[in-house]
Amino acid sequence: MNLLIKGGRVIDPSQGIDETMDILIADGVILELGKGLGSPEGFQVIDASGLLVTPGLIDMHVHLRDPGLEYKEDIATGSRAAAAGGFTSVACMPNTSPVIDNKAVASYVVNKAKSEALVNVFPVGAITKGSKGESLAEMGDLKEAGCVAVSDDGKPVCSTELMRRALEYAKGVGITVISHSEDLALVGEGVMNEGFVSTELGLKGIPWAAEDIAVAREVYLAEFAGAPVHIAHISTEGSARIIRNAKARGVKVTCETAPHYFTLTDEAVRGYNTNAKMNPPLRSDADVAAMKAGLADGTIDAIATDHAPHHLDEKDVEFNLALNGIIGLETSLPLSLKLVEEGVLDLKGLISVMSCNPAKILGIDRGTLRAGAVADVTIIDPAKEWEVDAAKLESKSKNSPFIGWKVKGKAVYTVVKGQVVYQA
Repeated sequence: MNLLIKGGRVIDPSQGIDETMDILIADGVILELGKGLGSPEGFQVIDASGLLVTPGLIDMHVHLRDPGLEYKEDIATGSRAAAAGGFTSVACMPNTSPVIDNKAVASYVVNKAKSEALVNVFPVGAITKGSKGESLAEMGDLKEAGCVAVSDDGKPVCSTELMRRALEYAKGVGITVISHSEDLALVGEGVMNEGFVSTELGLKGIPWAAEDIAVAREVYLAEFAGAPVHIAHISTEGSARIIRNAKARGVKVTCETAPHYFTLTDEAVRGYNTNAKMNPPLRSDADVAAMKAGLADGTIDAIATDHAPHHLDEKDVEFNLALNGIIGLETSLPLSLKLVEEGVLDLKGLISVMSCNPAKILGIDRGTLRAGAVADVTIIDPAKEWEVDAAKLESKSKNSPFIGWKVKGKAVYTVVKGQVVYQA
């Protein structure tokens, strides 16, 4: 498919572009950006007047549940949800069954994605074998098989010595370490944020210190090892402060937060709403404000969804028994665009944290509209209002606290390697 995208507001932080332009795409590659480009014969023309044209959005933290847990989601449905949300690339976490801890499982994901996925799927391998935290997985093999990072997401690496070795080994191999940071001894049997709401509801709480202490450990280990570390889904004021201070003294640390952490507080749990149960848990107003401040000042490098599909039977149970996590691929863009409306970020800043920065952190050749780059493009209608309707979501699972919300902003075209894979 050869495309001419005409008259859109092109926003590409990688080139410092924010102006009305045309984009010419042929054979899956961006040929040219310019004003008043003519349409060569045989090119499909997309009129992008009044729309935003950006590098394809990248979600560096999703759970596609394949292999082994396909009743929740699979590569085909997860990639359809991603395309509908405007994402052209996703990095999928290794807590599958079996765990992505060896070349064979990683190759399975890569090959299945080639035949079934609408978007680019980059697997994340496990830090430790079976994500059991006992011995390191073969990171070199995982990278060779196509993994762009390693993580035991869903579980912290409890041994400080093992995490040190993981950072040192990953530095040598040239692969990103993504840390799921929580102190399990402090989490205990907690099921939501420890505070006023947990006390009122009679639910065991998880203190903010459980995250902050674990984040501080990773920062000091990265500093000691001279190795980069990426902290997944931060949710507390303390985490943001620790990372901000570490960056100021030159530690190679990056981090992400998720839309629910700058949109909701633990008040959403009232009524024992299991679709507001996640890990880390929804926090306080002060923490929400800290996530916004962290995005505004560059402390937080990326917005990732932590898209975590679960079957209805795993959520429609008592709060203590419900599994953690919510879906997020299809609601991330409008929730994040609200940050622009509120003046937290400008559009360039938003596209940086949703495309350019994730590409840099993962070391993938995406997140740009430069001539010669792979033609991954997202076209957004920032004014489109719509209701989050469970029946219309592409994801196999419907576990979202945003069902029924009226939101603004939608991807209207998602283009992957020059092919339109989604059109609203």
